[in-house]
Amino acid sequence: MAKAYLVGSGIAALSAATFLIRDGGFDGTDIHLFEGQRNIGGSLDAGGTANTGYTMRGGRMFEAEYRCTYDLLSGIPTLDDPSVSVTQEILAGHEEFAWDDIARLVGGDGKIVDTRSMGFTEHDRLDLVRCLAAPEGHLDGKRITDCFGEHFFTTNFWFLWCTTFAFQPWHSAIEFRRYLRRFIHLLPEFASLSGIHRTRYNQYDSIVRPLTAWLRERGVTVHTGCHVTDLGLAPGRRSTTVTTIYLSRAGHDEKIAVSLEDLVLVTNGSMTDASSFGSHTAAPPPHPHRSDAWLLWHRLARGRDDFGNPDAFDKHVKESRFESFTVTTKDPAFLDALEKFSGRETGRGGLMTFTDSNWLLTIVANRQPVYPDQPEGVSVWWGYGLHPGRAGNHTPKPMTMCSGREILEEVLHHLPFDEAVAARVLQTSTVVPCLMPYATSQFLARRRDDRPAVVPEGSVNLAFIGQFANVPDDVVFTVEYSVRTAWTAVAQLLGLDGRPPAVYKGHHDPHVLAAALETMHRR
Repeated sequence: MAKAYLVGSGIAALSAATFLIRDGGFDGTDIHLFEGQRNIGGSLDAGGTANTGYTMRGGRMFEAEYRCTYDLLSGIPTLDDPSVSVTQEILAGHEEFAWDDIARLVGGDGKIVDTRSMGFTEHDRLDLVRCLAAPEGHLDGKRITDCFGEHFFTTNFWFLWCTTFAFQPWHSAIEFRRYLRRFIHLLPEFASLSGIHRTRYNQYDSIVRPLTAWLRERGVTVHTGCHVTDLGLAPGRRSTTVTTIYLSRAGHDEKIAVSLEDLVLVTNGSMTDASSFGSHTAAPPPHPHRSDAWLLWHRLARGRDDFGNPDAFDKHVKESRFESFTVTTKDPAFLDALEKFSGRETGRGGLMTFTDSNWLLTIVANRQPVYPDQPEGVSVWWGYGLHPGRAGNHTPKPMTMCSGREILEEVLHHLPFDEAVAARVLQTSTVVPCLMPYATSQFLARRRDDRPAVVPEGSVNLAFIGQFANVPDDVVFTVEYSVRTAWTAVAQLLGLDGRPPAVYKGHHDPHVLAAALETMHRR
């Protein structure tokens, strides 16, 4: 009986295991996931307690055209109610509690910015249309700054776009163009974020735990604390066949013989690799050495031009780092004041970005509770800074060197709250910051071949999955991308008729294009 070995336990690997059972006819007992960390879920993580402070490195957004994700999760029951699928829960939550943001941007004067206009000049519009229409090959190796003038990066559009998707001006023009095309249908309501879907709880509790429960019920084995260090390949370059998996577990080296019928699916690279958590009183420690996710890819790619180029993504930490923070509070003062200021009840307001913030801070207070075990009277909100290496406006040092309390002080500096309210918030909150050196590494300027194909040409039993495998047209930094790579890998390696649904292409719809152009011309 064929076996499947999956390197990693993030959403890509969990999805692949599910597709192997659902579509590929695999028995769960023949599927093994190898995870170097103690916890599974990859970048979709969450932890902590109400007393010590909850933690969440990030939060992904969804939308109606996440075709692969919603197909996958339509067969996975929620933990709260097995008669309801995860997809049904997300869609019902959107109907019941959609975002309707009217305080998306806040200026340096503490006043809400009018976002009805994107702030474009005619030159900005022409540059945007050129980028949208350019063949991808013409943008090879280019940065966004190569395609736009300085004014573009001061527009309302840029503030909205970069803080929704975590783009930097020096990021890849290829990725920026893909995002423009992929999400152009959201542009008319982009400031309100009304087209964005969210999970009921954090993504670990709403997606990872239900998926893991479904897989374990079917006998899938997850080996935590198990590092895959290398793969042995059969000699010859005309085809690629994995013959051996080398791994380290509890300080002991092991190897697994792989047959021609077996499958090996590798999550190459990791955007949350080397993350470090601080505390309310201490900044996150500097990032340690890279983990196996990057080292394995480097070993595999050595001497091969069909396995991508990891150097393009893991050698530029100052261009890919990102810092987030999770706030746990036992006093309603902050959320009450935020509701009053934003004009929206907690959970409906969406993202709020402070445009004059040196760190380019963004915060969001999602629907409570954010964690299933969150006690009554405890609330959780979250935020991030896109420029953590700069000195703050209030705190005269980089965000990377700040404790959780100092980050909270910086946030409160940008909000026009009463001093008594601010004092209460500081006194009753616990803030846990998290520094991620590679968080936006998948956006770094790249060439077309820097990411390997999901199934390299001539591969017999090896595939790459996750954010650093290449899928034409779709966009990285999304759950949808990871799920699509997983489905593609399983379908291609097994020669299945059922392939992933096509990537949504709103830019081919004249009605979508017309609505987007109208938005671009608003004054």
